[in-house]
Order: sequence, then C-alpha cells, then structure tokens
Amino acid sequence: MFQNKMMNTMFVIILTMTLVGVVVWMLLHHFSTSEAGAEPTIDEIIENSWQTEEITTNLADNHYLRAQFQIHADSKKAREELEKRDFQVNNIIIHQLANMSSSDIDSEEGIQELETTVRSQINETMQTGDVIRVYTTKRIIQ
Repeated sequence: MFQNKMMNTMFVIILTMTLVGVVVWMLLHHFSTSEAGAEPTIDEIIENSWQTEEITTNLADNHYLRAQFQIHADSKKAREELEKRDFQVNNIIIHQLANMSSSDIDSEEGIQELETTVRSQINETMQTGDVIRVYTTKRIIQ
C-alpha cells in the first residue's frame, strides 16, 4: 500500500478511529431519539383528534342513545380526512349502535367493544393514516 511502514500504521489507526466514531455516533443517535412505540403526548392527541357531533339514535331494544365521540388519528392529515368523512363516520357509528341493546352499552366492556369496532371500520375507509383510538365522551341511554 504505502511504502513507509509508519504511514501504514497511522492510516490503520485513523481508519479505526473513524469507524469507532461513526459507530458511537449512530448508537447515540439511535438511543437519543424517541422510540417509535412511545405514547403520544396530550398535545399530540388533541392536535390529531376530531370530535363527532352529538349523535342520537335508536338501539335494538327500543331505547335510544345520545352519544359523542373523540376520534384520535395518527397524524394531522388523517384528522383532516376524518373531518371530511364525518358523514361516513356517523354512518358507521349509527349502524353499530342499531345492532346493540342498551344492556350491551351499559357496561365498560360493551363501550370498549363499540369503540374498537368503530375504530376498525373507520380504518377500513381511511386512505391517509389510521385511527389510533375512539373515545366515548358522552353517553346517555334512555
């Protein structure tokens, strides 16, 4: 390579130090950034959320429900798409509620099941982003 043995040694040392520096920088950069699976902050949740209007609909057992939902999307663009698809979101919610009785929605498990089902059905219609969670913010059964 080089004719001088000392130049060869210096070249190897400089190359080794450069490689070690790059590895250290990559490790520090990787661990210092926030993790991909980290929980969003409350400000991010609010920024990426959209609230439905109050929905009043009949249930399967001749009762009716007045409810409102906060839908948390994974990005601002997804939230904007939700706002445009408000009629589809309301339709999905009304169809789900039409198949449920007041006793289905009267329990914590029933509400969680409704929220999960609504989330997955909305995600099927979304083209930009996904819904992370649906929150029931108002619920009155009569």
